[in-house]
Amino acid sequence: MLNIALPKGRLGETVYDLFERAGFDCPSIREKSRKLIFENEKTGVRFFWVKPSDVPIYVERGAADIGVAGKDIILEYDPDVYELLDLKLGKCRMAVAAKKDFHDENVKTLRVATKFPNIASSYYERIGRDIDIIKLNGSIELAPILGLSDVIVDIVETGTTLRENDLEVKAEILPISARLIANKSSFRFADKEIGRIADKMKELVTLND
Repeated sequence: MLNIALPKGRLGETVYDLFERAGFDCPSIREKSRKLIFENEKTGVRFFWVKPSDVPIYVERGAADIGVAGKDIILEYDPDVYELLDLKLGKCRMAVAAKKDFHDENVKTLRVATKFPNIASSYYERIGRDIDIIKLNGSIELAPILGLSDVIVDIVETGTTLRENDLEVKAEILPISARLIANKSSFRFADKEIGRIADKMKELVTLND
């Protein structure tokens, strides 16, 4: 059986719909229960739900053969996995945001609050800007409002939360979407099975484009 790590939440449910449409369904996953592991011997797949940021860890270490993770998580944690396919789901963007009246005069170290220190550091290194990273785990928008930081680096979907807090996007870093990833060893030894799933899903993604 192929072990497949799905991210908990709305994205994971949408991703499972895609697996189901591709012919790799597991009816028990639709049942109301607190189970975390679901398998279908007929299709040869075993799904399990994990925290989105943990998906690359399960895949990298071989507990899962394949999984689905956001590009933001892949870039932030840089796991040693194969990225097989852009599923074009969960689309959003990584961006720099700040108070509307903020302008970076580049005269002092820029204070950057973020959940994504590696992505933020890479971005500012590319543009040659000195920064002080402030790692936060939630309510990033509060940081510039309360003077903790000058800017934030965070995921922006609709921008509603920013607008409601008098913040705006100052720069876009990169687009984000869900990616199908594979364990490198699994890909070598189960390349036909994994390739079959990837090909079927690619067909569906192409049709939806």
